[in-house]
Amino acid sequence: MLVGFVSDEKYAALADVLAEVLTADGQVLARSGVSGALYMDLPAGSYRLSLAKPGYGSKHVDITVPADHPYQLRLLSDCVLGYAWPKWVRGGESAEFRVHSPEPYELELWRYGFEKELVRRIGAFDEFGPRACIQLLPDCDFTQTGVAWNRIGYGNPIYRQEVQSPERSGLYYFHVRAKDGKTFAFPWIVSPPEPTAPIAVLASNVRWNAYNAFGGRNNYVNPISLPDRPTVNSRQDLDRYNIADHIDYLAEDYDPLSFDRPEWINDVPLDAHVTDRIAGRYACGAAPAEWRVLGWMEREGFAYDLYAETQLHAGELDLTRYRVLVMSTHPEYWTREMYFRVKRWVHEQGGRLVYLGGNGMNCEVEIDGDRILCRNGNERDRVAAGLTESRFHARVESEANLLGVVYTHAGVMTGAPYEVVEPGHWVFEETGVSKGQIFGREALNTRCPGGASAHEMDKVSEFSPPGTLVLARGLNPDDGGAHMAIYHTKDGGGVFSASSIAFGSALLVDGVASRLTANVLRRFSA
Repeated sequence: MLVGFVSDEKYAALADVLAEVLTADGQVLARSGVSGALYMDLPAGSYRLSLAKPGYGSKHVDITVPADHPYQLRLLSDCVLGYAWPKWVRGGESAEFRVHSPEPYELELWRYGFEKELVRRIGAFDEFGPRACIQLLPDCDFTQTGVAWNRIGYGNPIYRQEVQSPERSGLYYFHVRAKDGKTFAFPWIVSPPEPTAPIAVLASNVRWNAYNAFGGRNNYVNPISLPDRPTVNSRQDLDRYNIADHIDYLAEDYDPLSFDRPEWINDVPLDAHVTDRIAGRYACGAAPAEWRVLGWMEREGFAYDLYAETQLHAGELDLTRYRVLVMSTHPEYWTREMYFRVKRWVHEQGGRLVYLGGNGMNCEVEIDGDRILCRNGNERDRVAAGLTESRFHARVESEANLLGVVYTHAGVMTGAPYEVVEPGHWVFEETGVSKGQIFGREALNTRCPGGASAHEMDKVSEFSPPGTLVLARGLNPDDGGAHMAIYHTKDGGGVFSASSIAFGSALLVDGVASRLTANVLRRFSA
């Protein structure tokens, strides 16, 4: 009978996994097939199933046969991974570090600014038992439930692995270095116990989670739900590759995505520097790219407090105590609570918003405890109707009402510099630019090389507030370049939008981009 399917942390099928059940009558052995399918000849009853495969952690699973559905049997590869839980804290609060390593490892905590600073060496970790530093995957769709590491085998309180956060706000990274040379780095967002600066910066941790495919699902791969069978070949099995006119979002409801998982997309090489190019599709829009913005702010002398988007949603970020809020790189997924809280602050309380990314606030999410629910809707129907500008607009309103711009597909996945449109505006003071001059030719974003207007870009729309002024335009094909824009409110508020995912990664390497952004932050925070 079919007992279940064996897969890894990517939900890729694992062939030739050895399975063993010990019964009163002897030993029952089987091996999984290419699809991960595991067949065993077992009478009805309850059993302990043991699984093993070279390069993966062995484990026991308690099963009952027959079962209502085939089991999802998950093995974790011999990689190095980790995450902090919670992933965002206030200064002085503690979190648990949850690390998976087949070999003994060392752990350090670093602060990531313009210069990386070693905060502390947390320790060297080994155990008496063989391979006792490995973690286990739940045998289910844990993209919904989380992996809850440090639970099995960590019941004794002396084994709790906690660390207290520094008082200083910022982006921190844990560095894991295993004895065999494997490494992994994972971020930790530390907000201040009380505001310390005039500028608050948002880390896009909701977006990080929406893109996190650990377990086989994110909002782009199997976004609706996890298939019954694991992937054998992505190009043949996944709809996004196998259907010519595929659209990711063709349902009204989507299974949730848990924060309680490691985030591959935020890994950085342990020896990376802030001025290094950002390698990888995911990293160019996630924490490694946001680090470049924070590093630039520190280089230019701008003090800031860092917050998670989830803290804004929960009301833990008091915007009235800040002059400026900075959004970085790719803040695509927002709750309506976040949106209207910021919109009221800007339009009614004189708040100033600096948006240094692209494709922001494009989709509404709801936060349910430790999970997010992406409210994508049926994208084919929405686009065919032609009545809304984004997934967010379909459920809330066009994000252009706040940002002054909205994402369009024109120019997507291309890279180009900007062209100056309004050289006399104060944003360009001391840059020396003239009308039509080109800037932003370089960026550290490697996903779509060619300039600071790259990857995904926003433009002004009919929903942009009155008086929205386009300062510069990206020179991407098909008139698809970013619209760098600004507007002011009658109550003294204002919004500046760079409108490109790659713009923040240009700040450290392009003098004009750096100077104009500094002008905005100085004027807005005055």
